[in-house]
Amino acid sequence: MAKPNYAFEKRQKELAKKQKKQEKLEQRKAGHDPDANPESEISPDDSTESPAAPNTQAES
Repeated sequence: MAKPNYAFEKRQKELAKKQKKQEKLEQRKAGHDPDANPESEISPDDSTESPAAPNTQAES
């Protein structure tokens, strides 16, 4: 019987984790980017929000 290649399985798991993490990062980035979401357009003359408010949420 053939011996299992644990190093290959470990590498595949690591690659899957890395890809999933990258996809989540892209989704978060798309969520924070106002140009990426056309449904939530804010007109430039809208004075209810402060322009260029800094993001206070820490990214991890």
